[in-house]
Amino acid sequence: MELLNIKKLDLAGKKVFIRCDFNVPMDEFGNISDDRRIRSALSTINYCLDQDCAVILASHLGRPKGEVVEKYSIAPVARRLQQLLKREVLLACDVIGEDAMAKASALKETEVLLLENLRFEIGETQNDPAFSKKLSSMAEFYVNDAFGVSHRAHASVEGITHLFDEKHKAAGFLLQKEIQFFGKLIQKPVRPFAAIVGGSKVSGKLEALINLLPRVDKILVGGGMAFTFLKQMGYDIGASLVEDDLLEDAQHIMDEAKKLGVKFYLPIDVIAADKFAEDAVSKIVTAQEIPSGWMGLDIGPATVRLYREALNDVQTVLWNGPMGVYEMDKFARGSNKIAHFVADSYATTVVGGGDTADLVQRVGVDEEMTFISTGGGASLELLEGKVLPGVLPLIIEEA
Repeated sequence: MELLNIKKLDLAGKKVFIRCDFNVPMDEFGNISDDRRIRSALSTINYCLDQDCAVILASHLGRPKGEVVEKYSIAPVARRLQQLLKREVLLACDVIGEDAMAKASALKETEVLLLENLRFEIGETQNDPAFSKKLSSMAEFYVNDAFGVSHRAHASVEGITHLFDEKHKAAGFLLQKEIQFFGKLIQKPVRPFAAIVGGSKVSGKLEALINLLPRVDKILVGGGMAFTFLKQMGYDIGASLVEDDLLEDAQHIMDEAKKLGVKFYLPIDVIAADKFAEDAVSKIVTAQEIPSGWMGLDIGPATVRLYREALNDVQTVLWNGPMGVYEMDKFARGSNKIAHFVADSYATTVVGGGDTADLVQRVGVDEEMTFISTGGGASLELLEGKVLPGVLPLIIEEA
């Protein structure tokens, strides 16, 4: 899959609208706790500034649902961007209102303008053509560098692309890198190839699991989603998280793995607790006998050893989803140990965004990973074999 390339655009001295993904986590005081997504966009922004462009940046932050919500203001991002770019970043106090339009119109070469949170406007998530048109009127070129949101058919991601021809739109460097990396991972991985799949629910990973089966040699399951498989196998899972409506799907995945010769690993022991809380009473139990009323909240030490053995000989590791409730120290040990082991291995290690990216950063092994995706949902949809709505209009059609 070849995408329209930003380097082939005649950008010199023009206005460029760049859709970024600045949806960064904040602490309770409104400080950015992880600026990876902002730093990931710098190469595209700096490239445009080097071409003497006037740069208009747009992103969403959180889920304000079409209303102006103070805590979702993009102002902290503007401050951080200013530090990283080492130049002034103008902030519009609206998205397509008088202030944004006036500032975009007056923007000079090498100046940077950041629009207020795109999702303050209901037209963004509704992919409203009138809203797309307003955004497109600000600039002569459009660049999508927001991989993390490219699985959404939103106005600034999908709708706006129809208002620029092939000579006036392209993928930014980050989007190119993500698409190429996952393309190579799915089409030509170095084997043995193992996928570590965790997180709370099977439903969110079902399609990805089915699509991964013919491509991988091993699948290691952890997190809350493991209990749907364990229940289907007839185990007592107590009050653990389970999706009863997906028991048949879980069986289908296990049958398919067997048919394809894919080694399918499930936890053999878990850390069970009497309640979902930091101060819960917890103990190590086998996966077959979680006490009634108790819930499994992390993989146990025997499972960590088993998974470590299983990963010993692999050359490529894809990890999407933690092994337990890693936000609570008491139930983070399994995820932390797997993170250290994956980081220390000589394999190509790919972390599929979202919670897993947050986890490896908390553990302090993010620099040891080969590639950390900036998009959890987007990377999952790529693994499902889908073409993302924000990427489709940027694909070069083969003659």
